[in-house]
Amino acid sequence: MGVKLNLEHWKSMPGPDDVHRFVLENGIVVLCRQNLTSPSVQINGYLTYGSMFDPPEQLGLAQFTTLGLMKGTQKRSFSEIYDALESVGASLGLASSVHTTSFSGRALAEDLPLLLSILQESITQPTFPPDQIERLRAQYVTGLEIRDQSTEDMASMTFDQMLFPNHPYGLPVDGYANTVKAISRDDLVEFHRRHAGPRGMVIAIVSNLAPEEALHQVQDALGGWNNPEQIAEPSFPAVSAPTQTRREHVELAGKSQSDLVMGTLGPRRNDDDYVAASLGNNVLGQFGMFGRIGEVVREQSGLAYYASTHINASSEAGSWEVSAGVNPANLDRAIELIIGELRRFTREPVSLEELEDTQSYYLGRLPMQLESNAGVAGALINIERYQLGLDYYRRYPQMVLEVTPEKVLEAARRYIEPDKLYIATAGSRA
Repeated sequence: MGVKLNLEHWKSMPGPDDVHRFVLENGIVVLCRQNLTSPSVQINGYLTYGSMFDPPEQLGLAQFTTLGLMKGTQKRSFSEIYDALESVGASLGLASSVHTTSFSGRALAEDLPLLLSILQESITQPTFPPDQIERLRAQYVTGLEIRDQSTEDMASMTFDQMLFPNHPYGLPVDGYANTVKAISRDDLVEFHRRHAGPRGMVIAIVSNLAPEEALHQVQDALGGWNNPEQIAEPSFPAVSAPTQTRREHVELAGKSQSDLVMGTLGPRRNDDDYVAASLGNNVLGQFGMFGRIGEVVREQSGLAYYASTHINASSEAGSWEVSAGVNPANLDRAIELIIGELRRFTREPVSLEELEDTQSYYLGRLPMQLESNAGVAGALINIERYQLGLDYYRRYPQMVLEVTPEKVLEAARRYIEPDKLYIATAGSRA
């Protein structure tokens, strides 16, 4: 029957005619889209620093710095910041990843000046109050200690270390308890001074304001920010796919569940075969009750509490992963079944029915995600981050529909070799 598509519906997606892109003199990119049906404003964006700059002995430095930004500024104390936001029902938060430090905020459109003012103070004038930083450190370290007892988290971290050795993608953005304990307040101040700056910064604003008015407010808040000492993004080492299957286990005594993460390199976000790989991944381990993997490992065999697949695609590299939580006694059998499904996935095309179901799901899901200001702002950031083009969401339906079972098979074979996988497990031994 084929997938039915309402092209008129897709003309309302963000596109070059209604997404306005501006560049301030200091390098900040501003993306604006007007939504006259909503009284609220959503801001999303990022700065170009992250854990890629963390020294080995201070892993978690970028994240710790980011978590400290809203603990006090030259103009407001910690309580004054949150009282100001709460008084108008607004929200603002920041978090770091490998490449970027992202922020998102929401308020009524009339309160955008306040939201931008607090953002500006937090990223340009943080004071890192010692009492707040020590309280934050205690909470941070406690969270890391809890993480280190999670079978799911430890399997995932071990897999990343195996797939990306000597690479920022192989290290936890949060760091470790001992590395965070080694970070001083002066380290936070120095890290912020050297890495936070307007170069490469992007901010997306979706509201009922005219694009020129939104731009004017961003210019007022951030147009004068400069940091001539801002350090450029470092070069990343090359990555290599596994040459043979290797398995590592993290022993966590007393756990009733073992978790596994297994897989290999996957596409980067802007690779030509990303869409085909993503659609194939949905068939393999997402659609319905977690696709083929979920059907075989969980539903038919009853070996897993959950089983699914994921493509984690970034700018430098990506991973194609299978994750599952199982009874320790079922661990080896679950791995065997997963490898069997990967062999099938790389030997024969997905069925036309499976692909069309997935295409219909993708084309039905995206418009729903873009119904909110937050969804659109996130989409605009995605476009800019990976240089997808302002017309990306107008082209998206055709990109999805052009994928054939043969293209899915080609992508699967390009990345997945079932006899050359990294397998990380964590938990008690059976």
